[in-house]
Amino acid sequence: MIKKLLAAAAALTLLPLGACGHKTDAAENVQAAADNTADAIDANADAMRDQGGNIADNVEATMDNKADALNNKADAVRAAGENKADAIDDAKK
Repeated sequence: MIKKLLAAAAALTLLPLGACGHKTDAAENVQAAADNTADAIDANADAMRDQGGNIADNVEATMDNKADALNNKADAVRAAGENKADAIDDAKK
C-alpha cells in the first residue's frame, strides 16, 4: 500500500514538468495530434454509451407494451370466464 502511495506521489510531482511544453514544434504537433485522437476516441465512447442507453430505453418501452398487451389478454380471459360462469348460473335458474 505504501509503495502505491509513493508511486502516486511521484507521478503527481512529474505532472508540472509535463505541462511545461515540448522543445520543438514537431513534438508539440505530435502531442496535439495524439490529444485530438484521444478526444475523438473519448467522444466515440460517449456516443456509444448514449446509443446503448437509447437502445435500452427502446427495448424497455417495447417490452412494457408487450407486457401491457399480455395483461389485457389475461383480463379478457378472466372476463370471458366470468361471463361463461354467469351464463351457466343463469341457465340453471
